[in-house]
Amino acid sequence: MDVEAGTYALGPRSGRLLVLTGRAGLGAKAGHDLTIEVTRWRGEAVVTPGDPAASRVSLEAETASMRVREGLGGVKPLTDSDRVEIEKNMREKVLMPDRHPTITFRSTRVEGDPEAFRVEGDLTIAGVTRPVAVEGALAGGRARGRATVVQSEWGIRPYSAFFGALRLRDEVEVIFDVRLVPG
Repeated sequence: MDVEAGTYALGPRSGRLLVLTGRAGLGAKAGHDLTIEVTRWRGEAVVTPGDPAASRVSLEAETASMRVREGLGGVKPLTDSDRVEIEKNMREKVLMPDRHPTITFRSTRVEGDPEAFRVEGDLTIAGVTRPVAVEGALAGGRARGRATVVQSEWGIRPYSAFFGALRLRDEVEVIFDVRLVPG
């Protein structure tokens, strides 16, 4: 165990918070599997390796700060104009940051050990709060992990085009890789 008990600041300076999407529908070949980076976010982790139940995590991400970093697959490469259009659709049709400027997570339970932990908590997206579980590990002074978010459980209709022939899968993966910086 190389992570000491303490309070750690989380954010873009210490690591990355990514959303991975996938394609579905008859037109899936035309679209891209996207890697979206949250560029403005902040959080705090209170880590107590000897007593995981005393640990806790909170996080707040600005919905307007999501940027398309990569698009894999598709019949043609992802262009800069595609990125602009996708980001516009995320803002105007899916996340609506003018009404819901942040996505928040607050842990309710932490269990496991540094090599394999599980954090359960409340995730609020678009004004809807639902439970979610995060699986991860601490190693080399870093915390890495992932959670699956089913958009429709938060009242989000996955983006679709071409009369539904091309759409995003309902499930998206949220992954993180952060250096634990005392804060």
